[in-house]
Amino acid sequence: MKRPAVMGAVAFLTVVGRGQAPQARALWWFPLVGAGLGGVLAAIHWGAGELWPLLVVGLLVVAADLVITGGLHLDGLADSADGLLPHMDRDRRLAVMSRPDVGAFAVASVVVVLGARWAALSVDGIDSLALIPIWASSRTVAAVIPAFVPYARPGGLADPFLGGARRWLVLWLAPAVAGLVLIEGVSGAVAAGVAVAASAGLVALAWRRLGGFTGDVLGAVILIAETAALLALVADP
Repeated sequence: MKRPAVMGAVAFLTVVGRGQAPQARALWWFPLVGAGLGGVLAAIHWGAGELWPLLVVGLLVVAADLVITGGLHLDGLADSADGLLPHMDRDRRLAVMSRPDVGAFAVASVVVVLGARWAALSVDGIDSLALIPIWASSRTVAAVIPAFVPYARPGGLADPFLGGARRWLVLWLAPAVAGLVLIEGVSGAVAAGVAVAASAGLVALAWRRLGGFTGDVLGAVILIAETAALLALVADP
C-alpha cells in the first residue's frame, strides 16, 4: 500500500519514520508538518517556562528541536556553510558539501546559529504560540524553493521531491504570516518579512555559487528563516 504523502513529509522532516523513501507530493505537507513541530516546541517553551528560568527554557527548546528533527537541518546548514562560504569553483563546492566531515565555516555557522536561537528563546519577548507559524513558514519556504529555483545536484537528496514542486505552495505563507501577526502584532509582520528576506538571500547565494539549490540548502534555509524570525521578534527598536 502506498504511504500517504503526509507521512512522507513527517518521515523526511522528523525522526518519525526516518529511512523511508521520500515522495514528490510530500512537499505539499511541509507547512502543516512544520506547524506541528512548532506546536510541540511551543508546548515545551510554555511548560518549561513554568518550571525553569528563561536561559534553561531556551536551551530545552533548541535541544528538543534538534532531537525531533534528528539534526537534519543543522547538518544542511553545516554543509552549506562549508560549500558556499569559502572561495572555490562550483564543482569543488558540491564535492565539499557531499563529504561527511565538517570544516571551520561549518563549525562557526553552527555555533552562531544555535547560539542565536538559544539567546532569542531565552529572553522574555516571544509568545510560545509564535513558534507555530514560524516553524510552519520556514517549511513553506523550503517547499516553495524547488518550484522557482533550479536543482544543482541531480540524483541528490532532494531529487525525489522535484515532481511535487508547485508554485501555489507559496500561498501557505498567508496563514502562517497571519497567525504570526495575530500573535505578535506588528513585530510578527516584521519577523515574517525578515525570515523571507534571509531565506531569499541564502537561496540567491546558492544560485550564484552552485547554480541552484541542494537538499543541504533547503535545510539551511529552514534554520536561517526560523532564527531570523526569532531574532526579529526579540529586537528592541
